Amino acid sequence: MLTFVNEFDNYLFLNYKTTLFMSSFGQKIKKYRKIFFSKYLVVFIIFAVFVTFFDEHSLIHRWETHQKIVQLEKELKFYKEEIKVTQQKKNELKSNKENLEKFAREHYYMKKESEDIFIIKE
Repeated sequence: MLTFVNEFDNYLFLNYKTTLFMSSFGQKIKKYRKIFFSKYLVVFIIFAVFVTFFDEHSLIHRWETHQKIVQLEKELKFYKEEIKVTQQKKNELKSNKENLEKFAREHYYMKKESEDIFIIKE
C-alpha cells in the first residue's frame, strides 16, 4: 500500500510539473508572438525586402554590377597580354630589316620590282 501512495504522489508531482511547463511554454509562445508581430519587426521586414529587391541600389543590382566588374577585369588582363605580345612583335620588326621584309611579304604581299609572286592556297 505504501508503494501505491508513493507512485500516486510521483504521478501527481510529474503531472504538476508538466502543467507548469505547459503553462510557461504557452506564455513563451505568447511572448514570441508579440515580438514577431510587433510593429518594429514588421517595418524591418518590409525595409529588408525593399532594399533587397526594389531599391535602386538593391542587393541584386549590386551582384550584377560585381559580375560585370569581374568580367571587365578579365578582359583587361587579356588585352594587357595582347599589348605585350604586340609590342614584342613591333620591337622585332624595328630591330631587324630582314624580319620587316618577311612580315611585309607575308602579310601585305609586297615584292621587289624584279620578282614575281605566286600565291598558292591549300
